[in-house]
Amino acid sequence: MLHALYFCRGIRYLSKYCPQRYAMIGEMLCKEQHDIVLLQEVWSEKDYLFLKKKLASCHPHSHYFRSGVIGSGLAIFSKHRIRDTFLYRYSLNGYPYMAHHGDWFGGKAVGMAILNLGSLTANVYVTHLHAEYSREKDSYLPHRVVQAWELQQFIRHTSAGADVVILGGDLNMHPQDLGNRLLRAYTGLQDSYLETAKFDGCENGMTLIADNPFISKKELVPFEKGIRIDYILFKGSSKADVHCDSMSTTKGSVPNHPFPYSDHEALTAELRLEPRTPAETGSDRQSKNKDSATGKLAELVDIVTEARTEVKVGLHCAERMRYTAARTGVMGLALLFLELVIAAVPYLALGAEQPFPRTSFYLLAVLCFAMLLTTSMLYIFYTMELKSLQEAEDQMRLGIGSLQEKLKGFRLAQLHNPSRRPPEVQEPGAFEPEE
Repeated sequence: MLHALYFCRGIRYLSKYCPQRYAMIGEMLCKEQHDIVLLQEVWSEKDYLFLKKKLASCHPHSHYFRSGVIGSGLAIFSKHRIRDTFLYRYSLNGYPYMAHHGDWFGGKAVGMAILNLGSLTANVYVTHLHAEYSREKDSYLPHRVVQAWELQQFIRHTSAGADVVILGGDLNMHPQDLGNRLLRAYTGLQDSYLETAKFDGCENGMTLIADNPFISKKELVPFEKGIRIDYILFKGSSKADVHCDSMSTTKGSVPNHPFPYSDHEALTAELRLEPRTPAETGSDRQSKNKDSATGKLAELVDIVTEARTEVKVGLHCAERMRYTAARTGVMGLALLFLELVIAAVPYLALGAEQPFPRTSFYLLAVLCFAMLLTTSMLYIFYTMELKSLQEAEDQMRLGIGSLQEKLKGFRLAQLHNPSRRPPEVQEPGAFEPEE
């Protein structure tokens, strides 16, 4: 059996009751004795060190992933020895001038840890994607889609030698959102909530509920009761099958405490690992797959095409914003040049006096310089955003071409030999774009 827990945390000094809640979390984790614990929003390394000391006896192995200005907030605690770790920071993560949202400063990323679970090798991933602040006007959607694209690529290209793959984190996406469908379809990861044999938790597996005192109900509009945006995903391999025997979430309030652990509900999944014998592979494995490779490939082509369209929308928006920054910068440069001309009047025309009051002249010069500096920085930022969006769009174009070639091959095989079933989907290599 393998227990995996995901937790979402708060911001030190800004979140309410932060020290008390970390103490509550530490006590709960010591009591529950999970095999693997995945944490998000542990923004302060002091809080990580507190938990590390608290959990030293039950989770002797841990790692804190550092990224961005205030950190990625990602951490992992494990009963099993951590052999290796790696951190990949997403190329797009919001805007620095949206300081009240704070995502850009957090350096959102995906952390990977390689563990030994007996004779099996497990790749465990923990991540936190960009938040959705408005369902109707989601200006960060292209960024989140690119993050999902980079996440599935990172998992596919680093888990080739893994027997078990586990991903836990705050994806900030509903189950049927584009990025979520892209991630699960491309990697073959299964949702614990959908696969579990037993569930105990909030209605419909919601992890952000209206009854939580740390949640503003405005954040949930138009979903009055709550939303499900936190996940534990998993998949096996040719060497091992993974089954979710049970899953649970916290339900807001905590007994004997006036407030819950966090603004998000914690997820706990009990995963059962079964080594696969050679006799179970081949035809037995194919018979278990209900959907043919043709259907899955066609669906994936549609999903990637939809993602590419969304990235193109982000490209047009970034181009427009860069043009606005450039035009404003040119205006600032022209005003600064005019200031210099006015300043030179007393030197070019002997005896002439400065036509503007000295204080107003200096203030206008400072304003022009600040405008020029700000627009220059924005121009550089939007150029970087454009390059990241263009790279993701180009990768998606290549991926669609590769998938369409495989789809065409499957259909041709069916036409030439109708009685022969098309080859089943492989995990994960079947969807890997050709280099």
